[in-house]
Amino acid sequence: MNTCPSDGYQAPVQTPGLGAVARVWSRIGWLGFGGPAGQIALMHRELVENRRWISEPRFLHALNYCMLLPGPEAQQLATYIGWLMHRTWGGLIAGLLFVLPGALVLGALSALYVRFGQVPLVSALFFGLKAAVLAIVVDAVLRIGRRALQSKFLIALAGGAFIAIFALKVPFPWIVFGAAMIGLLVRRMAPAWLPAATADSAGTDQHYLVDRMLAHGEAPHTVPSLRRAVATMSICVVLWFTPVVLAAWWLGADHVIAREGRFFSQTAVVTFGGAYAVLAYVAQRAVEDFAWMQPGQMIDGLALAETTPGPLVMVLQFVGFVAAHRYPGTLDPWTAALLGAALTTWVTFVPCFLFIFVGAPYVEALRRNRSLHAALSAVTAAVVGVILNLSAWFALHTVFGELRAWSAGPVQIDVPVWASWQPTRLLLTAAALVAILRFRLGLGWLLLGCALLGIFLHG
Repeated sequence: MNTCPSDGYQAPVQTPGLGAVARVWSRIGWLGFGGPAGQIALMHRELVENRRWISEPRFLHALNYCMLLPGPEAQQLATYIGWLMHRTWGGLIAGLLFVLPGALVLGALSALYVRFGQVPLVSALFFGLKAAVLAIVVDAVLRIGRRALQSKFLIALAGGAFIAIFALKVPFPWIVFGAAMIGLLVRRMAPAWLPAATADSAGTDQHYLVDRMLAHGEAPHTVPSLRRAVATMSICVVLWFTPVVLAAWWLGADHVIAREGRFFSQTAVVTFGGAYAVLAYVAQRAVEDFAWMQPGQMIDGLALAETTPGPLVMVLQFVGFVAAHRYPGTLDPWTAALLGAALTTWVTFVPCFLFIFVGAPYVEALRRNRSLHAALSAVTAAVVGVILNLSAWFALHTVFGELRAWSAGPVQIDVPVWASWQPTRLLLTAAALVAILRFRLGLGWLLLGCALLGIFLHG
């Protein structure tokens, strides 16, 4: 950490070696609780405020790009900053150490869940955690909405996205594409409807390491190169799909592990907006279309992911583990579960490195582009609507034991069977909402308190 003398002088930040960088990213990886907001805040404190590795305008510019990408924005932001500082090796170290702690912990918790999930004590534990997860998702809607919906137009766009996915069942990729096109159109016709760009001054403060490197021409890897982009993309694509092809060749194309490889590869490129948006897409396919797991198990998986460090999208590892354990085919169930979890994690995160290593040089060159900012603002507003849909989905499955389909023309929604409502869980959910929204109770205390209350009330 660098300290500043009382006269305000800031000593130049020395470039850390890969060993020192690895220790910092390992610390961030193990302390990265609280979902994307908590992880981004932790990186900001460690990298911008304490160590002055990157200035805030550049930090926000990188974050804006990562929010446009499918997949976990916090992990991609870590990879982006690592790449800025130490090229490909820096990006690999930052991205892998950001993910590895959560993967190890969630793998162990997934095994315990599969082994003991039906034990009354464990069932009671998850009874309480589901209420906490619903409160966390609602808080995410409000938190992201306050930051993203800075005009009446963006509020209306979020509402339209919610109606499209909740009532009209429009696929999420089409919602994102439509929002981006609307943002670009509004940028031309009514720019006052969009917030002003914040990244125009990026790269001007040489008291920060990355900014000084770029100002002095010490980061040639940030200059776009078509030859390097093609080579990087080719290597990443081969690494991405080789395990998927091998799984299909070894186990057959219809085996659940091979299907997981294909499905989560698709998920990696169509699920925009971070973990909460990913869940809306995965829950529909894994629960309703593939019948890999029950709705309650999906919520249990998110509860486990909330208790572990790292990206919340690690819940996909849980899905891969449970689905392969339920349908192992000729394999031992535990072997299938480990392979399913490993392949799911692999195809989820390899594309993240591809998006950064290939796209980041061009994003650096476009950091003052207002059209990119307009598309980002519109997409972020649409994502708020999608997260609102996720909170409604969770609320229905948490409070009610049974739902039925209702349709009228293009409108198709799941409505609750009122006789199946669970008053104890409703009260616990209300208490969790008050704790997190009114008293701002920390994530760890919220999960612990709901788990203990769940054991008490469920017993």
